Amino acid sequence: MTQALPTRKNSGISPFRSTPLTAMGSHTIKVIRRDGSPTSLNIGKIRAVVDWACEGKEVNPIALEAGLTTRLRDGITTREIQDNLINCALEMCSPEEPDWRYVAGRLHIWSLWKDTLVARGYQYGEYERAVKTKVESGQYDERILTYSPEELKEAGSWINSDWDTDYDYAGAVLLTSRYLLRDELPQEALLTCSLLLASVEKPENRLYWARKFYEAIARRKISLATPILANLRVPNGSLTSCFILSIDDSLESIFGELTNAARISKNGGGVGVNVSRIRATGSWVMGKANASGGVIPWIKLLNDTAIAVNQGGRRAGAVTVGVDVWHLDVPEFLEMQTENGDQRRKAYDIFPQLVITDEFMRRVVSKSDWTLVDPYEIREKLGIELAELWGEEFDRAYKLVEENLDKRIVLYKRVNARELFKTIMRSQVETGMPYLAFKDTINRANPNQHDGYIPGVNLCTESFSNVTPNQTAHCCNLVSLNLANLDLDEIEVNSRIAVRILDNTIDITFPPFENAKAHNDRYRTIGVGCMGLADWLAKHQLSYENLTEIGHLFEEIGYWCTYASMDLAKDRGAYEAFPGSEWSRGKLIGAKPVEWFLENAREKERWVTLAEDIQRYGIRNSHITAIAPNTSSSLVQGCTASVLPVYSRFFYDKWAKGTVPIAPPFINEAFWYYPENKNLDQKKVVKAIATMQEWIDTGISMELLFNLNEGVYYPEQPNRALTAKDIFDTLILAWESGCKAIYYIRTVQKDNFKESDDACSSCAN
Repeated sequence: MTQALPTRKNSGISPFRSTPLTAMGSHTIKVIRRDGSPTSLNIGKIRAVVDWACEGKEVNPIALEAGLTTRLRDGITTREIQDNLINCALEMCSPEEPDWRYVAGRLHIWSLWKDTLVARGYQYGEYERAVKTKVESGQYDERILTYSPEELKEAGSWINSDWDTDYDYAGAVLLTSRYLLRDELPQEALLTCSLLLASVEKPENRLYWARKFYEAIARRKISLATPILANLRVPNGSLTSCFILSIDDSLESIFGELTNAARISKNGGGVGVNVSRIRATGSWVMGKANASGGVIPWIKLLNDTAIAVNQGGRRAGAVTVGVDVWHLDVPEFLEMQTENGDQRRKAYDIFPQLVITDEFMRRVVSKSDWTLVDPYEIREKLGIELAELWGEEFDRAYKLVEENLDKRIVLYKRVNARELFKTIMRSQVETGMPYLAFKDTINRANPNQHDGYIPGVNLCTESFSNVTPNQTAHCCNLVSLNLANLDLDEIEVNSRIAVRILDNTIDITFPPFENAKAHNDRYRTIGVGCMGLADWLAKHQLSYENLTEIGHLFEEIGYWCTYASMDLAKDRGAYEAFPGSEWSRGKLIGAKPVEWFLENAREKERWVTLAEDIQRYGIRNSHITAIAPNTSSSLVQGCTASVLPVYSRFFYDKWAKGTVPIAPPFINEAFWYYPENKNLDQKKVVKAIATMQEWIDTGISMELLFNLNEGVYYPEQPNRALTAKDIFDTLILAWESGCKAIYYIRTVQKDNFKESDDACSSCAN
């Protein structure tokens, strides 16, 4: 069945309106169709498409017609006409008329429909045929043929082509350019993903769950992470978004994990690599003092691996390298991306993260000294592996280390903790990094404390679990609930669908190396996230200061995702490492006791029942929720990214083909309920994230955005600008409030802003 030409409907516009296209004398213009054949310009067809694209939107189609008249010429192609209509719509898009971005999106989709029709001879309506063709050409995984022709025909009947018309221009372009295969339509891609995700279900239930998955995904209530949406249909595609490796202090481990990082990059994943076990600069090698080059040469190898193994030519690999804050090489680590110094010890293409303990933060607050040490010397002389310790156990070991300075420990450096933190802040203001991972907070909330520890965070700081060098590598699959399209009473069903999708994903993915598979088998880590919180708040006329309402929303998400994993365990069994875990001991999200939920939850008793059910039946996934930044995915979903405020209510983003208008979905009806992050006190953001974190068992990607211009945060003091002390207080608040990590630090620079050596001097006050 081909897509019918849209017919003109009564749009409420006067039939006596001006018709600028008619005045052109269209009979004199020849048009070249997409198949290369000529025809006379049919103004009626153009107007029908214009009216269809504008229907239901707060725009005037006459304006689009008028804009097109200046661009028509003899010999123009139908594709050029379509592109001109799109450009006209984009040019008219503004904060006053933001709906033109949807008109441009529909026109882009219309062009895709026509191109597909010309390329293969049909559009929607022949799904079984499309599947067969793509399997034969090697585009589709043969596992889709698990379904019979009759089942594929039934599944094809679920397709609703109208769902293609819900995208704005940014979303339509990203969907078609990044995610669709050659000669593939959007609903075919989403349906095929859904069928493959349901292929591990019992045969009698496969179509039931496939339809549930498809309708949630196609109606943009659940967003699949990029690796799932891009790779699931492709033979041998890796579906995992996040990985973490930990390197031991040996050549075998170093080069083994370098190879694993390359495999991850090849498949398009992002990877975190912790190098805290590797001996420091000046340490011993083969019994020789001052022979080690420290962690920087190995980080440089990771850097070059990320460049060389460039995700199949799509983009450079993405690697974040973590170092614990007590490591002797931390000062050089912080200088690793500056222009000065030995260029052979620079790594400009990795993303640095510092793994920070509570003891360090306490000393920052008290302005006490901090000791940087060599992990090899501590291991050899005191028998302590500092990298694997956290909490009170780390505090005791670190005290023992400091008691042995100059006695048994000779490789160390004493610094002021506040001064070191100021250096970290200065780097963040200049470059946005390092990321900060609060190790003790992360590991206190770890449900698998009986089975190891969490060394650091992933590339986007939201996903992490136990990692053992040379044995297991953290890996996690992600989806997100689109809060812009969900009401509170829809959270239950969509949370349960999201958890089921991700648990199925574990069973159909192809881990890129053995340690990742071992982790999948042992922990079955997943990450149900959220996007569109700013839209949900705006729709309900709330702000980021409504912490009670935010808490209630995320309690629902946390409860139903946890419940769904428990419910799956009844049928499929608990994850392998469940016995002895915090879950098995009756603790819940964040390894918190039931008493916490009785005190803080809105619906208290259901948490007691859930804890009892988990002890009885187990839980399918060790980690269940994690909120990623999902910047690109949110454009496809037509909502704001992640759980952060919008940077600006309306702006143009620079893309390769020009500028693209970006605006939140409810800008027409809720303009003033979208606070702009570039002008928002970041302490409000931190408090909101901390509230959400209580109900999210893994992490949240939290960017902080500081505006350095005068009078932004203090309108009553027009000459006052944000100080380093203000930024310092915000970062301390994040740690004290229980945030697990800080992603990028963004700044809006003053025109005359100059960074100097004393830029953070006020931190000492």
